[in-house]
Amino acid sequence: MGLEEVKNLYVHFPFCRGKCTYCALHSRAGTSPAARAEYVQRLVKALGSLPAHGPFSTVYFGGGTPALCDLRPLFDALEPGPQCEFTVELHPLDATPDALKSLKAGGVNRISMGVQALDDATLADMRRGCTVAEAERAFRLVKTCFDNAGIDLITGYPPPKAGGRSWDDGFSRLWARLGTWGLRHCSVYSLILEDDSLLGRRLRNGTAKEYGLPADDEVMDRLAAISRFLKSLGLERYEISNYAAPGFECRHNLATWRGEDYIGLGEGAHGRIGRLRTRNWWGPGVEPPGAHPLPPECEEVSPEQDELERRIFSLRTRDGLDASGRPEWEPILGRFAAEGLLTPPRLNGRRPAYRLTERGAEVCDSILAELV
Repeated sequence: MGLEEVKNLYVHFPFCRGKCTYCALHSRAGTSPAARAEYVQRLVKALGSLPAHGPFSTVYFGGGTPALCDLRPLFDALEPGPQCEFTVELHPLDATPDALKSLKAGGVNRISMGVQALDDATLADMRRGCTVAEAERAFRLVKTCFDNAGIDLITGYPPPKAGGRSWDDGFSRLWARLGTWGLRHCSVYSLILEDDSLLGRRLRNGTAKEYGLPADDEVMDRLAAISRFLKSLGLERYEISNYAAPGFECRHNLATWRGEDYIGLGEGAHGRIGRLRTRNWWGPGVEPPGAHPLPPECEEVSPEQDELERRIFSLRTRDGLDASGRPEWEPILGRFAAEGLLTPPRLNGRRPAYRLTERGAEVCDSILAELV
């Protein structure tokens, strides 16, 4: 597939107000407005380097914190198309009336807000820079402009010793309050303790003895309770970590899980174009900005690896995994089905595929590991 045929675009912004304790991703905090403006101009050049292209089906601005940049030059350079899903990630502090008006005018029609926790002490320990009340006010303001809006949350973060609520208290009080926000989408991720994160270093060097990571079984119980709660709000699980009201599933993420190609532009961005895998890419012949840029990386994978990548992650979605043409998978998938982790293929008006049960969703990575 050529670049001109790719219908999904991801643009990455590595700028943050500060480093969250759980994050080990590449990011740059405290950058100047001039450096951010230079980055945006380089992205404009990157978009201009792409071959003649029809309207994108999905566009996603992620980060980092995209709204720390003036995005208007990129809005002018893009042609998203009338049916395009155009998502921008927001920090609660970004949700000002002027910013939301600018996003709307630029063609954005979907907002994903990083809330991450529903407890003030945990938010403070995460260094998120806002309270639950501020996040709620921000999201309600977003909803006045964007009906298609959701949030991200993390579960399994160790509660701070001072001021933290118990899980039961937090769920019964704060989660019930979340039911009034008018969510169309919610992503819920289990904490991944990264060695290079501030939290990981704290735990490793013993300077955070007040922390206690919840056991895996406890995290699984939390996720099950969250799943039931979100279902009571009308949000159905359509991918392991993602829930949406009918018709509000994130089309961009679904495209990647279903094996579609996507262009990734910018520092920290990944892309898939045919058998080419890109990282930190800026388009054909465009050099990265800044004094110490991440070098662009391009790798061509084998046809076998390409086919495997495109198929296997569909198991994470409610579409399920079609095992046709892969007889070596059948004994493995059949065993997991016998254990109640997968439902066996049935037609029933849908394509024959193995699908995760609720129990299976908890151990999907283990199932995928056996298939590869």
